[in-house]
Amino acid sequence: MPLMLENTLLTVQGSTPVVFLGSLGTDHSMWDPQVRHLSRRHSTMAVDLRGHGASPAPPGPYSMTELADDVRATIDGAELGTCHLVGLSLGGAVAQELVIAEPHRFHSLTLIATADRFREAHGWLDRAATVRASGMGEVASAVIDRWFTPGFNGTADRERCLAMLRETPAEGYAGCCEALAGWTSGDRLSGITVPTLVIAGAEDPATPPTVVRKLALEIPRSEFRVLSPAAHLANREQPTAVNELLADHLERNDPDPRPRPRESTSTARINHRRTRSHDGQ
Repeated sequence: MPLMLENTLLTVQGSTPVVFLGSLGTDHSMWDPQVRHLSRRHSTMAVDLRGHGASPAPPGPYSMTELADDVRATIDGAELGTCHLVGLSLGGAVAQELVIAEPHRFHSLTLIATADRFREAHGWLDRAATVRASGMGEVASAVIDRWFTPGFNGTADRERCLAMLRETPAEGYAGCCEALAGWTSGDRLSGITVPTLVIAGAEDPATPPTVVRKLALEIPRSEFRVLSPAAHLANREQPTAVNELLADHLERNDPDPRPRPRESTSTARINHRRTRSHDGQ
């Protein structure tokens, strides 16, 4: 049975909602920079996935279908209707499942630091076993080093994200590791028919640009961007750049024609690697 997930819903009357799904080991606060920026125009919902943040953490293992069903039930419970969907890493995998199953429910998709499959199954199963046996402290240091580039070390934001990771329920983290083990969307990506923005961090060791780019190659109406410096949590390391890319993508694919607020200029280097649409441009 699907779970109703903890979320932060900020409503802007008459706007098209944007739903955010986060990475393994995070809660809804990982999206704070994007929610602050986009909530000036859009209703926003940032979700704690099953086993994360304040959402229920039943005994695992979990499946990707269950994670997607939870999000669908939560969107329906909030009566959001058709919305934009944004997912990073694990959240990107869940987002792929949702859009492949019901593309008519979404105006657009944004995939950040994610893939059509993640490492070999045994690696996820080993990590799940480690966390259940020894707790989140056993993996937190290694994971945070993959989330950010060395230049982000010592920042207050890195410390906040480390605390968020350590506070993730061990059973919830392990269950989601098991959902990732063996999951793939590779032969189904052509079913993502909504306009899709794909973003990679140039220095991301978990989902490097060569891996993320495969999504843009297989999704018919996609754009591919690479941010630098940025590792796995590119939305935290380069919030202004991600905000600008998101705002532009949403504006171009939003049924609400209201003009968006003026953007500040990012200092991140954005590589425009590839754009593809139905006409092959």
